[in-house]
Amino acid sequence: MKLWCVLCLALLWVEIQNGACQQIKRRKDVGENRIRPGGKRVKIRHPKLKDGGVKGQSLLTQVLDKGRFVRLGPSTTLTPGKNMELRCKGNAIGWSYPTYLDTFNDSRLSIRQSDKYSQLILTSTSAADTGPYSCWVIVCDGTECEKDHDRAYVSYIYFSDKDNLFVPSAIHFEIVYLRPDRPAVVPCRVTDTQAKVSLHREVPPEEITANSTLVTYDPTKGFVLRNPSPEHQGVFYCKAVTRGTPQISTKYQLLYVEVPSGPPFVSLDASPESVRGGDNVNVTCTVLGEPEVAVSFIWSYPGQDRRPVHIHTSWRLVNRGMGHTTRVSQSVMTIEDMETIDFGNYICKAKNQHGETVVTTDIISK
Repeated sequence: MKLWCVLCLALLWVEIQNGACQQIKRRKDVGENRIRPGGKRVKIRHPKLKDGGVKGQSLLTQVLDKGRFVRLGPSTTLTPGKNMELRCKGNAIGWSYPTYLDTFNDSRLSIRQSDKYSQLILTSTSAADTGPYSCWVIVCDGTECEKDHDRAYVSYIYFSDKDNLFVPSAIHFEIVYLRPDRPAVVPCRVTDTQAKVSLHREVPPEEITANSTLVTYDPTKGFVLRNPSPEHQGVFYCKAVTRGTPQISTKYQLLYVEVPSGPPFVSLDASPESVRGGDNVNVTCTVLGEPEVAVSFIWSYPGQDRRPVHIHTSWRLVNRGMGHTTRVSQSVMTIEDMETIDFGNYICKAKNQHGETVVTTDIISK
């Protein structure tokens, strides 16, 4: 009996020793320190995830004082009067910012590119600088470069100013064109997202109520008219209130347009069509088109480069019934003291952003 008890205790001791060894071995396997066959102890380094290539994470940052950085979200509110520095990671970066900074060639703006990042610096910021700021990585294949849309980042930055609830504009009376086939925007943008903004007609005086279908308000754009109609024509303004006295925006003239988009619609007339030598002739090239679409003219005529002519180009807005507004662009060529070389085919080529149209007329001798 004693021998049997001693044998059982011996077997139990062997099992306990084997379990302890397995636990020690497992701890060695999962530990950070391992011994290689050469006898050197190495430390396992777990790979770090790089944020540069992770879609959805912004590489657009603002540089704060003392070398601190903050990543910018879809919108940011800053205090005007201070300098702003933005950075975007990459060795080839493109930028965009409020267009007026380019229009006026503003010296407060500078962009610098280094090996690892690009920085945009805007000094003495003001409420007028409110708008979208974005950067993107430029990828090149040989000499051809393009924007990487998967690595483009944008933040709408408000420079909140209690004295300028509306983003200041260099134009004190703006024209907004209304078209039946697209939304129209009354661009009264604010510098404070907490401002309560309303749209008003000047004559007859009334407030245009914003709703979720026909009229909506976006602080980054203004009032959006989803389905413009002739009834929306007139002079409008916006009113904003936060705390204290309400502020009034720039006035907006809303004009209804019903001219289809496309290449210029051109007519060409000579007055008179039949002339004698020594007469004066006017050849008029006329284009009817969209109010804000510019038109350029190119002339070809019999005495080109051999006879002096006078060309005068102008444009104006006209109403064509039912309150529809059209842009009339004209180029008038004047030939004085007609000579034999001047008789023949006169060609006018009118061009806009949608295409070009060529028309001709003949001037013959009596």
